[in-house]
Amino acid sequence: MRLNSFSCETWVEPGAALAEIRSPIDQALVGLVSSAGVDFAAMADHARMVGGPGLRALTFRVRAERLKQLAAYLNDRREGLHRLSLLTGATRRDGMIDIEGGIGTLFSLASKGRRELPDEHFLVDGAVERLSKGGSFAGLHIMTPLNGIAVHINAFNFPVWGMLEKLGPALLAGVPMIIKPATSTAYVAAAAFRLIVESGLLPPGAVQLVVGGVGDLFNHLTGQDLVLFTGSAGTSTKLRNHPVISANAVRFVAERDSLNAAILGSDAGPGSPEFDLFVKEVAREMTVKAGQKCTAIRRVLAPAAWTGAVVEALSARLARTVVGDPRRDEVTMGPVVSLAQQRDCRDRIAVLQGEARVVYGDPARPAVAAGDPEKGAFLSPVLLQCDDPAAATRIHDVEVFGPVSTVLPYRDPAEAIALVRRGEGSLVASLYTYDAGEAARLVSGIAPYHGRLILIDRDCAKESTGHGSPLPVLVHGGPGRAGGGEELGGMRGVHHYLQRTALQGSPGRLAALTKAYVKGAAETAPPAHPFTIPFERLAVGDTIVTPEREVTLADIEHFADFTGDRFYAHMDEAAAAANPFFPGRVAHGYLLLSFAAGLFVDPAPGPVLANYGLDSLRFLKPVTPGETIKVRLTVKQKNPRNAEYGEVRWDVELTNGAGETVATYDLLTMNALAVAA
Repeated sequence: MRLNSFSCETWVEPGAALAEIRSPIDQALVGLVSSAGVDFAAMADHARMVGGPGLRALTFRVRAERLKQLAAYLNDRREGLHRLSLLTGATRRDGMIDIEGGIGTLFSLASKGRRELPDEHFLVDGAVERLSKGGSFAGLHIMTPLNGIAVHINAFNFPVWGMLEKLGPALLAGVPMIIKPATSTAYVAAAAFRLIVESGLLPPGAVQLVVGGVGDLFNHLTGQDLVLFTGSAGTSTKLRNHPVISANAVRFVAERDSLNAAILGSDAGPGSPEFDLFVKEVAREMTVKAGQKCTAIRRVLAPAAWTGAVVEALSARLARTVVGDPRRDEVTMGPVVSLAQQRDCRDRIAVLQGEARVVYGDPARPAVAAGDPEKGAFLSPVLLQCDDPAAATRIHDVEVFGPVSTVLPYRDPAEAIALVRRGEGSLVASLYTYDAGEAARLVSGIAPYHGRLILIDRDCAKESTGHGSPLPVLVHGGPGRAGGGEELGGMRGVHHYLQRTALQGSPGRLAALTKAYVKGAAETAPPAHPFTIPFERLAVGDTIVTPEREVTLADIEHFADFTGDRFYAHMDEAAAAANPFFPGRVAHGYLLLSFAAGLFVDPAPGPVLANYGLDSLRFLKPVTPGETIKVRLTVKQKNPRNAEYGEVRWDVELTNGAGETVATYDLLTMNALAVAA
């Protein structure tokens, strides 16, 4: 089949110089690709002038809802993607990681977006900073979508997940995408992309697809654009050094293959749960996707005394691997993605053999249970052992992107740390120990060199996602050799596509711009008690000040008896006076909060449906018996949730009779709309 690009809302037939894509199973022709005929200047203009405005017209919350709908649409149609995935050499299990994993990433990001992002076109980042003594000049940071394009260049190993892990954050941020999948598995990515277009959920220009080379696309990038790349260090360096990237300071985020490690702790000897978990995880990471994962374990570190036991146990487990045509039910590992990849793996194994010896598997003669070993790009799992890893060099800088790992013995934790650091930065490492001290030492020693560390032991193994599974809520990326980027991490991934800007001005101006109350801004008197006003009629800045209430010694003692909180500062005058923070007996902080609620709450049924939390609570000054308190309650921010209710954030300040602030916090309530009341 001829794979079309998608440019300016049109499917573009591949032009001249067609490249063939063949299945690694039997070399059957599965696709023809070329980006000749694609007008990259027009594509960039369409994304910038049509896609960007269309996405930015939607609020963050609306975009999160669209993302959820898109995930559901893809999920209902995933079986067709699974059939194509098998042709890449992936087993059904591999396909689930790619397809269900990618769709699950969208669901997860959509859920976080709906909970955490506002129904606005900007984000407020952090707290307001007071910049003047009198309070008339303040500052804060906002984040707004870049007015450019996100160019996504993806790797071959996860054609669906790799595309969707980038698409989700970009869509939430409101930045249009030009997506370029790797050629060898482009037919799977293109099929998933076609479903995205057919869903009709995204505005015109929000997504475009390049099948084939990127032509002169980079020549049309500006300082408002981004490039997110996944793949090899060589290609990443070439793209990052493009003159337009440098001249225009185009944001470049790379996630590159790395020499990830698994470390068996010195306490986790043969027979321990951690030893068994270590062996199981290494074998799995070697064989899932035929070892073609950027997170796969390449270096296997074990205490020198147990190296033989590790090799023996790993060899026994790898012997269960059934290599062959992934369309056969009994097959557990398919071929690598192409004959070229097979040759590359063999060449790199030969390099490693200059410093290590093969202890399991035959790189030249794979044991194929189902399929033609002459036609298919099959490899057997290959385990090497380097007896002197401290003196070696190539095992620390050459990666075999296939079912290959090298066992490295170490003498003590200090040497293990030094060996892991020789990888010069990785996406992930996993530690297998039940010793808290050893775990702390290893984490401290290697954390600066990794984007993610997973600590696997008997307590978490049952529910652990495993060494090689990036999660959408956590960082996926790593320093140094791994590229220095972060593709995921919840809202961190969204922030790549946003510009952080410091705003400075009067509290009133900042409040008006951000639609959130800023202390010092004008306050307004609502027409009635704010708890009686429906959500949509509340105005940011609506404020009431309550009458005063005296806090008596009897109140304090009653609260202590009623709650059981008889802390000495509330009950013992001499002991309290000896405390540098208190002048003598003081009221419980939570008594003050209870009294505050009693002062500002309207008791009758009304639009307030629920009080569901307090944020940023601070007790600033103690209250002694006989003092009075009162409350200032201000509508700080409003966020619609659905057609029936919305979230109201209230700024609450308790003051004493002298006007001094006693406590501050944000109160969160759910308030009904008038139509639902």
